[in-house]
Amino acid sequence: MANPRPKLLGELVVALGAVAVFLSLAAAAATGEAAGFDASVRGHIHSVSFPALTYVMRGFTTVGEGVFLVAFGALIVWRLVVAGRRSEALFFAVAALGAELIDQLLKLLFHRARPEAFFGTSPENFSFPSGHALESLCFYLVLAEIFDPEWPRRRRLFARAVAVLFALLIGVSRIYLGIHYPTDVLAGYAAAIAWLAVLHYFRKSRSRQEDTPLLENRGRIDY
Repeated sequence: MANPRPKLLGELVVALGAVAVFLSLAAAAATGEAAGFDASVRGHIHSVSFPALTYVMRGFTTVGEGVFLVAFGALIVWRLVVAGRRSEALFFAVAALGAELIDQLLKLLFHRARPEAFFGTSPENFSFPSGHALESLCFYLVLAEIFDPEWPRRRRLFARAVAVLFALLIGVSRIYLGIHYPTDVLAGYAAAIAWLAVLHYFRKSRSRQEDTPLLENRGRIDY
């Protein structure tokens, strides 16, 4: 059996690196150093807007909305529990609900006002970090991880890549619509990576203490 210590250390390194990136973005946003970057990216993305693309971007934003994720997430958790995959159901629920809680706490902490929206109106809550970016990356990436543990490694990696791309498009949609600054979205992804790395660390650490033959008999795969 491979030594899990390097993997556990790797998760901690990823978490600390993501936190460092988040704090750097937060400092740049708070001091105004990010203003030029935000304005430039917003301007470039808005310059390519046209009605059909706006419709598509609204669609990506919708599948990152809290209402949609809660309803879809509840269905996923129910299906996992019915299938006897309670561990995966718990992991998914903690990842998704934890991301929502982290987003709300960070918004209250940083109090960054929303930019002027390009299309429609901005939400009334704060802007930093982007909840759509944070929550969608946690939601869809964990879903891809647990979707079908019997898939071969290449297919599982492809599913995760699609999940990441999907979450990136959701984040881009927030910038395109003008609802978030680019640094909001980047900070959301950084917070999501840190949260997922922490979750994976504890999950892998717990797996070390469990009976490996029992897990194999149950057909589970540790992440």
